Amino acid sequence: MTATTLAAAPTLARRIGPVAGLRHTFTLAWRSLVQIKHNPMELLDLSIQPVMFVLLFTYVFGTAIAGSSGEYLTFMLPGIMVQNALFATMTTGFGLNSDLTKGVFDRLRALPIARWAPLAGRILADTVKQAWSIALLLGVGSILGFRVGHGLLGVIGAFALLLAFTLAASWISVLVGVLVSEPDKVQIFGFTVIFPLTFTSNIFVPTERMPGWLQHWVEVNPVTVVADALRGLLVGGPVAGPVLQTLLWGLGIAVIFAPLAVRGLRRRV
Repeated sequence: MTATTLAAAPTLARRIGPVAGLRHTFTLAWRSLVQIKHNPMELLDLSIQPVMFVLLFTYVFGTAIAGSSGEYLTFMLPGIMVQNALFATMTTGFGLNSDLTKGVFDRLRALPIARWAPLAGRILADTVKQAWSIALLLGVGSILGFRVGHGLLGVIGAFALLLAFTLAASWISVLVGVLVSEPDKVQIFGFTVIFPLTFTSNIFVPTERMPGWLQHWVEVNPVTVVADALRGLLVGGPVAGPVLQTLLWGLGIAVIFAPLAVRGLRRRV
């Protein structure tokens, strides 16, 4: 009787409608969010680290780079938001790999739920965490003197654009999460790839102040594109071009890495 039930579970899951699937997704997303109270360090990573970066770069390097800490905060804060969001995408792969290695993912798939709900729930929960981190950085920046130049619409646009881009970028993290054998290896990937990618952009230093050979890379670096888009929405400057390029980068990343990640997950489970 038990074997028959387990054998029928995958078939039952495939017949679940989209409305029920969304309900399952929200339930599993809530599960991931509730887990924070058992692992508060996860929320601290999304809170303390970005705030520390803002304080250190504003008051240690601000005067040397921009002439004053206030001017540098205006330039740097949108970039810090991008950097923090990209690092936060690694939590998706880390959590997914942890569920896979501990057998949690297999137990969830044995339940009569939509087959895509466990992964979608994980991504949705991490998107909520991303929103919290963005709001926190804007709040701390406002306390330090950062001012939004385009009002509420600019803030909403920046939120939506950054969440959309990181949602696409999270597929890279998902792919890494299903390929590596241990959760810690996902974090190693983040530091070896995302760290140099963000520091060779114009997040912290204007492109024109970098060596000529490096400027060519900085100008095409997708992190630079997203940072310029957020600066345009929050502070001022070109908006249409950087926003369009950001959306194209996000679309390209999702088109390439989402099918690879789903294929890898199917092989893993």
